Amino acid sequence: MIYNLAISLYALAVRLASLFHKKARLMTQGHKEVYKKLQREIDINAKYIWIHAASLGEFEQGRPLIERIKKQYPQFKILLTFFSPSGYEVRKNYELADTVCYLPFDRKRNVKKFIKLANPAMAIFIKYEFWFNYVNQLYKRNIPVYMVSAIFRPDQLFFKWYGQGSRNILKYYKCICVQDENSQKLLANIGINNVTVCGDTRFDRVNKIKQQAKELPLIESFVSENSENKPKVLVAGSSWPKDEDIFISFFNNSSETKLIIAPHEIHESHLNYIEGLVKRPLIRYSQLENNPTIDAGNFDCLIIDSIGKLSSIYRYGDIAYIGGGFGAGIHNVLEAAVYNIPVIFGPNFKKFREANELIVAGGGYPIQDESSFRGLMEEFLQYPKMLTSAGNFAGEYVKSNSGVVSKVMDILTPEIQSITQ
Repeated sequence: MIYNLAISLYALAVRLASLFHKKARLMTQGHKEVYKKLQREIDINAKYIWIHAASLGEFEQGRPLIERIKKQYPQFKILLTFFSPSGYEVRKNYELADTVCYLPFDRKRNVKKFIKLANPAMAIFIKYEFWFNYVNQLYKRNIPVYMVSAIFRPDQLFFKWYGQGSRNILKYYKCICVQDENSQKLLANIGINNVTVCGDTRFDRVNKIKQQAKELPLIESFVSENSENKPKVLVAGSSWPKDEDIFISFFNNSSETKLIIAPHEIHESHLNYIEGLVKRPLIRYSQLENNPTIDAGNFDCLIIDSIGKLSSIYRYGDIAYIGGGFGAGIHNVLEAAVYNIPVIFGPNFKKFREANELIVAGGGYPIQDESSFRGLMEEFLQYPKMLTSAGNFAGEYVKSNSGVVSKVMDILTPEIQSITQ
């Protein structure tokens, strides 16, 4: 089978890459420990719900579902697996999961051993996780498997004339909870009807993050100003160099704005690059933390050189710029939109449903280059009512798409109750 050969070749490539690539090395080391970890931690007398997330982004989608399951059904244990080191290394100590480990490569030998040791009562895969051998084995063992927050596009293998083999796996899911009606229609066209439109659980997640947002006194001090002509605060989140070239160029010539930059990568060379671009008074967040006598309000640009604060920082912004749109794709626009502020991003957003819908809703603004960014920012600064309306549209979009976890739980609850008995 071509699929099994491809998986074997991929596993070999990862092992070879581990000799010189840190993430591949972490994955290889983690895979070596999986079965020992399961033997050591799995309670054979307990019932487990297995939730799999490829990486950190998918985990954030699944997180509100985990929280709801643990609250409503505390008698179940949670097995959480990741494929990517960027997910596992950050969340390997997640407090609501009873066991966290890597998911071994989808080879038949691995799959049979993993499922035998884990012995889940049911399985939930998040968004894009279509592992043929895992789903096939779960189906053969009468272990119900669900897909949550899935989204489908016409260019995926399932919808190609040669995709019959990959389509078969979709029939093995008890239910595929999709984000939108387009996904449901695409699946119906190929005879897949075990589908329910529930939406994207990330909307619930960002609402929860907003409720739990931390107060950051140093950020508060940076944005506070008593003058009538208080500058508008642009928060640039998860930015890359191409993004920074654009918004910093505008900022350097705009006394009406203050800028907070939380770059995607915070290694020293990138921070130095940013500092080389900025022509106005700037300071790093760590400098404020280490010297409480510094008045943050004296600076026009604040560089966030630590992780974990961005989702709380958006609350202090008037406008958000989300990075990645000039590269592989934009980062999370919902984390900013939930705070009722308009969201700007680069041209590579077409594959992101929430970005497209945010544009239609009036809260999202794609830009193509420095000129289009400048024109948009000048409009926002010149017409405050336009800025306010755009922010309200963004917030309303998030609000109107929330409540997804309850819809998913309506589907999962009968199954969970049946395996409780």
